[in-house]
Amino acid sequence: MEEMKQFGIDLELDENTAQGKYSNLAIISHSTSEFIIDFAAVLPGVPKAKVKSRIILTPEHAKRLLLSLQDNVMRYENNIGKIEISQNPQRGGSFNKIGEA
Repeated sequence: MEEMKQFGIDLELDENTAQGKYSNLAIISHSTSEFIIDFAAVLPGVPKAKVKSRIILTPEHAKRLLLSLQDNVMRYENNIGKIEISQNPQRGGSFNKIGEA
């Protein structure tokens, strides 16, 4: 939140939202006017993944999110170490990008 203050934005975070939602799958789709990201949790032995949150962004905000994530991953890897992505989604790394709307 400290970074947002440089833009003059004061964010309010209630206790329930601060708990967050667990997700190990992201499904991304888009139309000409928006990007939709569904965050879901895939659990072992459960045949259905439940969407925990849906975020709808304009294309411009999707690009800003991409750039911000790239910057944060780079800073993380510089401080902590390279993030390895498993080729086997059963062993982790199951965030996916799927198709177009």
